[in-house]
Amino acid sequence: MPLRLRGLGPEVSPSCVLLKFWGAMAIWSMLTVGVSAFVIQPEEHTVAAGNCHFRGKHPQTRLKVEGEPVAMRCPQVPYWDSASAGVNVTWRRNDSTTIPGEEKTRVWVQDGALWIVPALQGDSGTYICTVRNASYCDEMSVELGVFEKTEASLSLMSYPQIIPMSTSGLLVCPDLSEFIHNKTDVKIQWYKESVPLDQGGEKFLSVRGTRLLVNNVSVEDAGYYTCAMTFAHGGRSYNITRNIKLRIKKKEEETIPVIISPRQTISASLGSRLTIPCKVFLGAGIPTTTVLWWMANNTHIDDAYQGGRVTEGQRQEYSENNENYIEVPLIFERVIREDLHTDFKCVVINTMSFQTLRTTVKEAASFSWGIALAPLALIILVLGGIWIHRRCKRRTGKTYGLIELKTGHQDS
Repeated sequence: MPLRLRGLGPEVSPSCVLLKFWGAMAIWSMLTVGVSAFVIQPEEHTVAAGNCHFRGKHPQTRLKVEGEPVAMRCPQVPYWDSASAGVNVTWRRNDSTTIPGEEKTRVWVQDGALWIVPALQGDSGTYICTVRNASYCDEMSVELGVFEKTEASLSLMSYPQIIPMSTSGLLVCPDLSEFIHNKTDVKIQWYKESVPLDQGGEKFLSVRGTRLLVNNVSVEDAGYYTCAMTFAHGGRSYNITRNIKLRIKKKEEETIPVIISPRQTISASLGSRLTIPCKVFLGAGIPTTTVLWWMANNTHIDDAYQGGRVTEGQRQEYSENNENYIEVPLIFERVIREDLHTDFKCVVINTMSFQTLRTTVKEAASFSWGIALAPLALIILVLGGIWIHRRCKRRTGKTYGLIELKTGHQDS
């Protein structure tokens, strides 16, 4: 005769009790996984050795003259807070050759800058800069091209600059910051079409070391200019030259600036570092006449965040396809909940227009496989419950049938 379990209500077979027990355990584990999937895990504050965010290739290729010294800074360094402690900068070539941090060879890294003295055509290629601290790491690649100094390479390696007609404007000898750092006696000679300029006359005047004032600009002033200086290293002197292509344009060609970033909403994790660039398209407009800044709840960033947790990065001016852009990033050392309720605004103004673009920071959703599988787990839970219920009901019916038959046989 089948075994009966008394004291549990209706008589139930032992196999059904065991089945229900395992079903309950399965339901409990599924619920535990489903609930834990929606719990936001604390953010990890250490960076693994190979876990670096790659920002991509910098849009501007560095073009240099063979035989001259080269010094390059990481293009993403301006996005980092200069006061950040423990920042480590390293360089390597695209072939994974690490560049030494000591001045023992022709190529080395010093104070985060990549030095090549002198540059050779074989130095052309892709260089990757890595910036790392205890909690964050990012990388960016830079293209370097080293060319022989010829008439054909003049236009290729020229820096475009613009001065409005019938005004007095400045020509700037660019990309010299590493060579003139902490120097007060910088001497630069200027040329136009290889002819030395009188830098103390009525037409041209050398000002503030690296700048040349051009008075009463006319169409005839357009063309190629060269600025040159000497740089001493290792007991040798090297020439440093920069070519400038000056374009003269009419005053009325001043353009209306257009803010093309940031997006309306930016996602970020609480406690993480965040950079929001404000990028402005100027077309043929002059960057020096355009002012760009950030505000938080209609207050300047420096006043709104006097502790320096949120700051404006360095202003960048650059050209792409003969069109000018300016960019100022908004840098969060760490994102806090207060930032989710702050109205951030990028503001740009010049003589033609005044424009603003608002953006807000929202908390990024934390994705995990648990979240993705939670709906599937719930479906399995429901189907499993229905299957267990039907199986136990069928087994209970069979048990009662056997008992009834057995009882009937004894009475006869």
